[in-house]
Amino acid sequence: MIGDAIAGYIGNKIDRRDGKGGTIGALVGVLGWKAAKRIVPAAIVLGGIAYGVRRFTRSREPVA
Repeated sequence: MIGDAIAGYIGNKIDRRDGKGGTIGALVGVLGWKAAKRIVPAAIVLGGIAYGVRRFTRSREPVA
């Protein structure tokens, strides 16, 4: 909840730089924050899995 308020505030300030309203910027900031809260942890997990698979397959290769 606090993160949504902060994201809305930051988005509002960014959108007001052009001299017009900041409502759309606030909405974009909140939606971006909500998406990042779900996408970033998923990307970390998937990256960890990919790294683990790579390390495992390289450790199983015969040494020439």
